[in-house]
Amino acid sequence: MSIGKEILFFFGALGAFNGFILSLYFLFFTKKKHLTNLFLGAALLALSTRITVTVFVYFNNNLAKTYLQIGLSACLLIGPFLYYSLKSGIQGNNTVPIKWKWHLSIWILSILIIGFLFPYQNYPVLWNDYLVAFIFFQWFLYLAVSGFENRTMIQKLFQNYSNSTPSEKWFGMVLLGNTLIFISYYLGFIGVSFVSCITGAFAFTFILYLIVLILLYRKKVDDLFVFNIQKDKKMNDEEAMNLFQKLEKSMNEKGLYKNPNLSLKDVSEEINISSHHLSQFLNNNLGKNFTSYINEFRIDNACRIIASNDKLTLESVGYDVGFNSKSTFFAAFKKHTGTTPLNYQIQALQT
Repeated sequence: MSIGKEILFFFGALGAFNGFILSLYFLFFTKKKHLTNLFLGAALLALSTRITVTVFVYFNNNLAKTYLQIGLSACLLIGPFLYYSLKSGIQGNNTVPIKWKWHLSIWILSILIIGFLFPYQNYPVLWNDYLVAFIFFQWFLYLAVSGFENRTMIQKLFQNYSNSTPSEKWFGMVLLGNTLIFISYYLGFIGVSFVSCITGAFAFTFILYLIVLILLYRKKVDDLFVFNIQKDKKMNDEEAMNLFQKLEKSMNEKGLYKNPNLSLKDVSEEINISSHHLSQFLNNNLGKNFTSYINEFRIDNACRIIASNDKLTLESVGYDVGFNSKSTFFAAFKKHTGTTPLNYQIQALQT
């Protein structure tokens, strides 16, 4: 290998190695475990695998075809992981919805089945003439869908970049970087002059170091990973129903509302969701704030106690269901029922 090729190999391999390191950082070592970090780390892991294989195959044509199969198969996961990284960043997800799990499982299962039944070593024509084209088409499709669903962010970046939030700039760069890597690989695949697959490896290395510089430059990076372009948008029905059921279960079975010092943070930690995401759900999907939501459970419980036991004082009932003062209990009771606790007690005794 000539000195020139040795230099190319060194930088390509260095980029791939650092890609693995950065993917581990996003997967395991960020201070806050945003779901978008995990998907971004997984996308980087898939990309780094592809880059590693590209570098070694480019400089050693005698490398076993199994490695090339691994590199090509990894490409099928780049698009889905990138798409869900961006989507979870917009929606602020802290848990992976069932549909996402099924979607990713189908791709992973497809990779395993095709790789087992039609290994590259035995079916080179199938891979070179058909599967490689499909892999590039799938990668392009996910990039296109990601761009379309994030068109609001992209438009804002083009029209007023300086006023865009750090997270919008970050996700825009991630999407652009992935697009440039795809273009580099695709141009090499179709045989454009002066372009080869190794170009994709160097595009990856350049973008990777740009990402590292941004992370090192910023003292705070958590604001990069979640943004709210559509902060007034309601959750989709499936996610809203799952969250609603978790909330109801925590309130009814564990009686969280009986804690007079219960906070939004306490509830969000109980159901494993960010405080912002929970507040957004309550306001946009249920149309009420946190205090109103908790007081509904307290008042419903108070009504049951008052109707079934006339020996307890109304003040003690208020304390039992989670209110920390008599006045707060009376005010909340009238707001939610339209009458005072005393009138409700009298009516309950008469029926």
